[in-house]
This record gives sequence, C-alpha cells and structure tokens, in this order.
Amino acid sequence: MPQSTRFSHWHGSCVIPGMIRRIARLFVIKTKFEAFLVIYALATGAVERGFAYMRMMPGVQGKILFLACTAAVFMAGAKTLDAVDMEAERGDPL
Repeated sequence: MPQSTRFSHWHGSCVIPGMIRRIARLFVIKTKFEAFLVIYALATGAVERGFAYMRMMPGVQGKILFLACTAAVFMAGAKTLDAVDMEAERGDPL
C-alpha cells in the first residue's frame, strides 16, 4: 500500500513527522517566564551539588567547587535569556 493512501484519512498532526514536531515544541523555551523556570531548576540542582561537594571536601576545595557550580548556572542563565530575546526579535516560531 502506498504511503500517501495509508495515512490519507488521518488528521495531519497525527502523522509521525507532525507528532514529532508537536512533541519537540514542548522542549522549546519560548518566553522569559519559561526561561526563569528552567534557570531556577538548574540553580536548585547546582546548589544541591555544591552542598554535596562541601560535605565531601570540607574547606577551600569544597567552597571553590560550590562557587563553580553556581557560576555555571549564572552563565547558562544569561545565555538562555539572551537566546529568548534574540528569538523574540527574529519572530520565528518553531
């Protein structure tokens, strides 16, 4: 049976490429609010990881690793917010 006739009675979004596109849209950060939620989740994990480093390595080494974890979130958060702004300027929907 040819491909076109097999799916001819299905709605367009139910076909595999359409379904993949709809699922992929769930993982795209479209607004600053979504970006801040992602940054908050990253920061929560980074602080927990930093505390684990401080428990494993008391002293200066643990504190340096804690700061490295949180600094990585600051850098990733800034890039995420910049990317959201750039996408808004371009006006390209997914």
